[in-house]
Amino acid sequence: MPGMNSGLNDNNPVLVAAFRAALLHQGLIVLLIFALLAVAWVSAREWLRPGKAASPASAEPAWRQLLRIGFGALWIIDGLLQAQPAMAAGLPSQVIEPTAASSPSWVQHIVNWAGTAWSYHPIQAGAAVVWIQIGIGVWLITAARGSWSRLAGLASVAWGLVVWVFGESLGGIFAPGLTWLFGAPGAAAFYCAAGVLIALPERSWATARIGRTILAAAGAFFIGMAVLQAWPGRGFWPGTRHGQRGTLASMVHAMASTPQPSLLAGWVRGFGSFTAANGFAVNLFAVIALAAIGTALVTVAAGRGPAWLGRAMLIATIALCLADWVLVEDFGFFGGLGTDPNSMIPIILLVGAGYLALAPAPAPAAEPATAQPTAEPAAAELVTTGTGPAWRPARLARAFGAASTRAVLAAWAVAMIILGAAPMALAQASPNASPILAQAIDGDSAPLNFAAAPFTLTDQDGRQVSLASLHGKVVLLTFLDPVCTSDCPLIAQEFRQADQVLGAKSHGVELVAIVTNPLYHSVAYTRAFDTQERLTGLPNWLYLTGSLAQLQQTWKNYAIAAEIAPAGGMILHNDVAYVIDANGRTRTELNLDPGPGTASTKSSFAGELAAAAEHVMRPS
Repeated sequence: MPGMNSGLNDNNPVLVAAFRAALLHQGLIVLLIFALLAVAWVSAREWLRPGKAASPASAEPAWRQLLRIGFGALWIIDGLLQAQPAMAAGLPSQVIEPTAASSPSWVQHIVNWAGTAWSYHPIQAGAAVVWIQIGIGVWLITAARGSWSRLAGLASVAWGLVVWVFGESLGGIFAPGLTWLFGAPGAAAFYCAAGVLIALPERSWATARIGRTILAAAGAFFIGMAVLQAWPGRGFWPGTRHGQRGTLASMVHAMASTPQPSLLAGWVRGFGSFTAANGFAVNLFAVIALAAIGTALVTVAAGRGPAWLGRAMLIATIALCLADWVLVEDFGFFGGLGTDPNSMIPIILLVGAGYLALAPAPAPAAEPATAQPTAEPAAAELVTTGTGPAWRPARLARAFGAASTRAVLAAWAVAMIILGAAPMALAQASPNASPILAQAIDGDSAPLNFAAAPFTLTDQDGRQVSLASLHGKVVLLTFLDPVCTSDCPLIAQEFRQADQVLGAKSHGVELVAIVTNPLYHSVAYTRAFDTQERLTGLPNWLYLTGSLAQLQQTWKNYAIAAEIAPAGGMILHNDVAYVIDANGRTRTELNLDPGPGTASTKSSFAGELAAAAEHVMRPS
């Protein structure tokens, strides 16, 4: 059975090539949109000469600028990491499912739903995430103020929640072993917090209240993490236990094995060895550091303590986070499947923003708005009709020409997000998996055009069936072993799903399988197989058998090699399907090695079979 140990490798060349092609094509469209926006904007400014925009009433405070640019850069980095070749195929099985493995079953159910949706359309999903995250990042960086900027913050919250729930399994908060050292409660939770702060209205910028709130929340978080880290029985105190590495040492050792520069691997491996030998001391230091920073944050937020405490608190937070980021989280993005730099950089940005926000932003007097030149009334201006005002092209063009460079770039970023999300949304509307999965496992189908070899055999109900008797219908023909427990049941299910995909067109298609077992080929075995695979209710399903001489002649005619497996009754044979048109001519050969046999790959093969049948049904 060719598919017994086969699967979809993360670096499958077909999927990698398709992923790169999708990114390239969408990237060209992104550049084209940018060029069109730039040309249109410059033309509008030169043609209509819009008046000078009024000066802003107040400058953006430093804390908000830090959050906006810092998290914008992080979103762009995350998007670029999603463009790694292994992401399209590897994210569900290598990232999403393992992250949820230690969470309760209801969390796994939610997360696996997302993983299944991704695995059905891996190219569209992978490309969508790339452009959505880069788009959000560009939007945050370019939109400095106003409603565009606040909307960028809300977009960061919305997408951050998607990543936190489905990509990080709710940050692992329901899983055992939750700890700040490993990134709890998930980096995306901090992206959401930053997005909320960026989305706040401008009237909240001018007071120190926002800074006190950020630092108080951060302080409570650090103290809570210190308590969690100190809690006995969670495996963090011992460096080793019964000759095995403790929880922290195991984590660090696992990170050291990730493909990365040897210098960094040496640092992490050395810290892992130190932790294994001095686990109690390392955990004690982590508990004290977390508790001390948390207490300092709360104290500064309350306006108490010496003047130097705030700066010392910020320095200590940065130092601890960077040490953890390097020695425990190992930067978070090596190995080809790293999706983000983990939680430490977002924490630094949030605490830094809180510290900067303690000094209220100055509120300068608003500068008088520059008078706008009055244009002569024209037909291209806003006109009033019997149904109310209506916008005319020149007025819209003038408004577009008056937009700032940042506003145009923000519009480009929104277009980038839509460009990424639209193909995935359209793909999800289809219940069938992408055919790229079948092609990745078995390659493209082979077009043929010759008269199919005739046969006359017996179906599962004891009736004689010949190829000639099926004239006028398209035949999907395969060869199955009725006692097989690996590939053949999967192929049978792919045929059953292909019938569902065909819908009303299935009335013109016969699904035919021929026995490939020289030992077990009686009608009793074909009936048992049909019952086992729930094929008895399929009106256009035929499972044919005959005498050994008849079967061997048919195998020979269709190039089927059947060999008895060692120490068993199953048969080793090639997994193949032929598409025979209504005139009895073989038109297509499909390799049907089912690969891993997941829901997505079965759906993909079913779609490929249905598409092959529909192709020969079309008039030439």
